[in-house]
Amino acid sequence: MGIEVVVEGLTKAFGPQVIWRDVTLTLPAGEVSVLLGPSGTGKTVFLKSLIGLLKPEEGRVLIDGVDMVNDRDRKVYEARKRFGLMFQDGALFGSLTLYDNIAFPLREHTRKKEAEIRRIVLERMEMVGLTGEERKLPGQLSGGMRKRAGLARALVLDPEIILCDEPDSGLDPVRTAHLSQLLIDVNARIDATMLIVTHNIEIASTVPDNIGMLYRRDLVAFGPREALLTSDEPAVAQFLHGDVRGPIGMSEEKDAALLAAEAAAVADRPARRRTIEIPPQLRPTPGMPPRQGEFRHALRVDAMFPRLSPQAQQAIRANRSRRQEGIGHGAS
Repeated sequence: MGIEVVVEGLTKAFGPQVIWRDVTLTLPAGEVSVLLGPSGTGKTVFLKSLIGLLKPEEGRVLIDGVDMVNDRDRKVYEARKRFGLMFQDGALFGSLTLYDNIAFPLREHTRKKEAEIRRIVLERMEMVGLTGEERKLPGQLSGGMRKRAGLARALVLDPEIILCDEPDSGLDPVRTAHLSQLLIDVNARIDATMLIVTHNIEIASTVPDNIGMLYRRDLVAFGPREALLTSDEPAVAQFLHGDVRGPIGMSEEKDAALLAAEAAAVADRPARRRTIEIPPQLRPTPGMPPRQGEFRHALRVDAMFPRLSPQAQQAIRANRSRRQEGIGHGAS
């Protein structure tokens, strides 16, 4: 089972430039979360801070009692083995076969015999749909295959926490859909805590239990998927709709004068109602075990339900109704 990741008051800067400040959130054990945000908001920096590869100036990241920010290097190094990291480009070694790439963490961090390594590697390759591709080099793989190879390598040490850095980057919509389903199936099989950094609204709206968004050096929101997808917060709504109107500009946030000019330009027009269709959350492929994180998430949402917006409550009820109808018709 995955473990909870508790982030408290995290602030990161490079010299005088503050990347984000006072970020506080909890990644619930075994649930899937997504982190959104415009380009340049430090989402990848956040992932590296969680795993202890970068040291924030303030705050804590607690992993089963270990502080990845402030504890001794030896404790952080040991705790890091509980993570699996899926890099944006796969980060495969070009001179090694696919098999040797996936086996690398086992050879580097364990004393397992080659027979055991082979069993684990082939099992993980089967899990991500790469059976029979062991001898290929990274240069012979499609972009989607490299992504799946990166995921297989992230899984070989049986991680309790999986971090995915823009797994959809460079993929067409069909491959992105296949990868989304694969991430849900992996979560069902190993019950790991997962955090996915992405710009892809399709992934954000169909894969996670929870969504967060970084903007203007702050975590502007983090909560159940339905709460974020129905949010009226201007930056969140603009990002979800891909709208040019709103606080997010081409390269950075817009200044007050530009926002005022936009508001004046549309003042005489009928208000355009922002709507977003909340699609059902992906379910595990038939034959997969049920997601334990989904059940735990439902209990957490029940506890916070009265505090959620009416729009979020309506979306949650609709999603649960669709699931019950699916179960009634024999769907997974």
